[in-house]
Amino acid sequence: MNPIEGKVLGKQISHPREYAPEILVAVPRYLNREQYHIKDDNLPFVGMDAWHAYELGFLTQKGLPVTGVLKVVYSCCSECLVESKSLKLYLNSFNMGGYGQNREEGIEIVLETIKNDLSGLLKTNISLSFHSEYNLGKYDFNDYQLLEALPDADKVSFDIYNEEESLLTGIATESVAEIKVSTHLLRSNCKITHQPDWGSAFIHIKSKYDIDKISLLKYLVSIRDENHFHEEICEMVYKRLLDKFDPEILMVSCLYTRRGGIDICPVRANKKECLPDNIIQSKILTSPSFRQ
Repeated sequence: MNPIEGKVLGKQISHPREYAPEILVAVPRYLNREQYHIKDDNLPFVGMDAWHAYELGFLTQKGLPVTGVLKVVYSCCSECLVESKSLKLYLNSFNMGGYGQNREEGIEIVLETIKNDLSGLLKTNISLSFHSEYNLGKYDFNDYQLLEALPDADKVSFDIYNEEESLLTGIATESVAEIKVSTHLLRSNCKITHQPDWGSAFIHIKSKYDIDKISLLKYLVSIRDENHFHEEICEMVYKRLLDKFDPEILMVSCLYTRRGGIDICPVRANKKECLPDNIIQSKILTSPSFRQ
């Protein structure tokens, strides 16, 4: 375990009662990327990390509580990611503080403070918005085929639960094949605490391979006992598919279930135009996926 990654994760830490930007932890992305031969200066993807913090709350200066959902989006090109427990503790440090003469003024002050702190920590541009309701109907993955609903899914054996790239199979063809598939069986473990993380994965791939969808499901199931941060799982899956199928189009989104009041939704693609439209925009609080 790298000491940076484990600075607050896995440790009993009291929730701060006052504004505490010093509790934020930046984790260098290279710590995971090296093992998959992903180079920061030559990334094989573009993408964003979208975070939803469901428990952001504070008081106005008159003592009125204000609560809502904070959506934060920043580029995967940033040198670091923010460690999730440190972000939770940081956001909790606003809970008992008084900000603004009214709700709108308080939201503006708190958002500006968070944006400045995260931008300074990660040395990248941060987009964020405060939401009090979902944009129902705004969803990027309606036309994705659910892998576990395939007729053959109940007929094959699943017995590998550590990531195994050799499970991915496909037949090279002269023609181009395009698929959009999903699974709600995504599961991995926190790198530090080994607590389970659940979610949904969405894959759009176009290549000169006839990809066996059951093999893709078996591969995604094999992630079940891997110990990685959410962003790392997304990049691992992306790199395996990139290396295996040399795709013309490749997009991988991993929408994780909230834990500790926060969910993390990394998205990676080989072309900017292949990124989903809504999940990567902080101003749009999309309809939640099944696992969210």
